[in-house]
Amino acid sequence: MFHDQSKSKSNTFHSGFVAIVGRPNVGKSTLMNHVIGQKIAIMSDKPQTTRNKIHGVYTKENTQIVFLDTPGIHKRKSKLGDYMNQVALNTLNEVEAVLFLVDVSTGLGSGDKYVIEQLKKVKTPVILVMNKIDQVHPESLPPIILQYNELHEFAEIVPISALSGNNVNRLLDVLEHYIPEGPQYYPDDQITDHPEQFVVAELIREKILNLTREEIPHSIAVTIEDMRVQENGVVYISAVIFVERDSQKGIVIGKQGALLKEIGKLARKDIENLLGSKTYMELWVKVKKDWRNQDRILRDLGFRHDS
Repeated sequence: MFHDQSKSKSNTFHSGFVAIVGRPNVGKSTLMNHVIGQKIAIMSDKPQTTRNKIHGVYTKENTQIVFLDTPGIHKRKSKLGDYMNQVALNTLNEVEAVLFLVDVSTGLGSGDKYVIEQLKKVKTPVILVMNKIDQVHPESLPPIILQYNELHEFAEIVPISALSGNNVNRLLDVLEHYIPEGPQYYPDDQITDHPEQFVVAELIREKILNLTREEIPHSIAVTIEDMRVQENGVVYISAVIFVERDSQKGIVIGKQGALLKEIGKLARKDIENLLGSKTYMELWVKVKKDWRNQDRILRDLGFRHDS
């Protein structure tokens, strides 16, 4: 079930999103903290907490993996539960891989079985991560693996101990084979989710790059002026698209605002998949002449020489 590690990756950059799911107390936070190298924001299974928030960014050489927390997949007791489960499943279908963490020391339980049933609806490759192997005898692992294999066909099965770090590097090596070519979303030294606005801005900019040509892509910067959860649960986003010339502003807006609407439509779809929430987005286009060559403007837009 493991990839041939002799296959080396190319020199191109690879990046992508990976979701971590599992019952409470199976070691999700412990795994995250070990991968990142220090303790970061805790993960909660309570439905009131922020959902689909980026918790950890792992970067090495030519690869960056952004780990996502997802709403807890649970036995629903209300329409809200239905909604949360659907949000989780939608998110799982949008990432490059799903890590399904289980606790081998407690064995296969009803909670695991329920999560597996939901994972069967997911098209994304699911990697079974068997945590806490340091708490069981090695000879007990094969029958446990067989139990899980009978319930679902996993893309990979990797036994680890998140607490000691045993075999975690092996898990990362396996995971890298599922990460496609892509941009580096975060600086090398950024390890957690401050701020989410960065990815949102990049998703908006990506749509502009895909829908425009010639000089426009190189003259675009996007900043998030406001991003907050409203009382109705909808995430409000106000974003400014900066261009360098008045003619570029007209191109980005398009005839009767058609292109700007299309940018917003496409970006909102990806942003909602990322956040797991409905969004209301306002896009503004402003001219900052020759902004790429002015230090003050670059600082105002969040660019730093040391980043």
